[in-house]
Amino acid sequence: MAWDFSTDPDFEADLGWVRRFVDDTILPLELAGEGLNQRQLDALWAPFKQQVKERGLWAAHLPPAHGGCGMGQLRLALLHEVLGRSVLAPEIFGCQAPDSGNTELLAAGANAEQARRWLEPLLAGHVRSTFALTEPHNSGSDPTGITTRCEREGEEWVINGHKWFASNASVSDFMIVMAVTDPEAPPHRRAAMLVVPCRHPGVVLVRDVGSMHHPLAGDALMDRIGGHTEVRFENCRVPLDHLIGAPGDGFVLAQKRLGGGRIHHAMRCIGQADRALEMMLERAVSRDTRDRPLAKQQLVQEMIAESSAELEMARLLVLRAAWRMDQQGDYSREARREIAMVKFVVPRTLLAIIDRAIQVHGALGYTTDMPLEEMYRVARALRIADGADEVHKQTVARELTRGMAAVAEPSEYVPARRRRAGELFGERVREIRATVS
Repeated sequence: MAWDFSTDPDFEADLGWVRRFVDDTILPLELAGEGLNQRQLDALWAPFKQQVKERGLWAAHLPPAHGGCGMGQLRLALLHEVLGRSVLAPEIFGCQAPDSGNTELLAAGANAEQARRWLEPLLAGHVRSTFALTEPHNSGSDPTGITTRCEREGEEWVINGHKWFASNASVSDFMIVMAVTDPEAPPHRRAAMLVVPCRHPGVVLVRDVGSMHHPLAGDALMDRIGGHTEVRFENCRVPLDHLIGAPGDGFVLAQKRLGGGRIHHAMRCIGQADRALEMMLERAVSRDTRDRPLAKQQLVQEMIAESSAELEMARLLVLRAAWRMDQQGDYSREARREIAMVKFVVPRTLLAIIDRAIQVHGALGYTTDMPLEEMYRVARALRIADGADEVHKQTVARELTRGMAAVAEPSEYVPARRRRAGELFGERVREIRATVS
């Protein structure tokens, strides 16, 4: 029986380096970049990305054959837990969304020439990418319902449709667009994935949509990563070789992309929750009320204890899902169920812990003088992004009830169990009653 919670010494040393690098360098770097545009930020971040590459930790989510570290999901979960402490850390380590998911999609579906053209420069950090799936008038949690069309005309694909939440499109080089190639095909075989340059005839970048994270107004486009762009495709033409895989492969490729992204988000949530708990603890021992530290107040102690316990439960759930992916495959039924479980449990846990941390800080926690209010606004998106909580709950319930047979009488029905006990042990009980006083 193997049941070991230890980490091997070499990787533990890597994690220690990452923790120091995140806390001492990347967290201060977040504030140093305020007010810079993307080209300026790229110049600021470049030497720190090089340090990560020299340490051998760049693009840890991909196998070596595709230019990554190939460390597996369990180690990746431990790494992402540390990276999650900073919103900037995934960028510095080459595993930020949406680029990380797009590299996984290209690694799974691109041919050799497509990989050379788009995957390799994306992995190297020389270009940025966007994933265009969600549509304003269709459910983003159901990719089979998209209506953006892609039709072949001669040697080109012609795309018409409307997307939004195409993250970073305002500063990206290309996007991967999911579009319907055959509306008459079965639902999971209707769509395809195509690479489309972001600045291309027929591509209209309408605006970056204002959100809780970036409460923009009007039709402005952001000049740095973080925006969620609304895009229209108006007779947008791309060559046939911009199709990834075959017509009809879109849903399969989307699942390969989104499955990893879902657990990676959950991994990073653990780091964010841990940082929020640290702030809560520091405030609790530093702030007095009624001549006693907050840490001595019973209701604050309850907040601390509940937060710590919930964080540990969520962390173990994430690590087991990662282990399951390593043992049984990223796309196995067992892994899908556990990924779905962490996808709705962990963001909810993170939000609860941040909320308590804000409460312990009082008015200060509500202000922008602390990072907690931004952490809360960013985390709230994770109950919707990559599939709403309700969809993942349905997945878990569906998988758990699969194979369960309907019965006329509950298997734990006590009168029936009592009858069965009498059949099994009745004679022995009668003997004991007769002979033992």
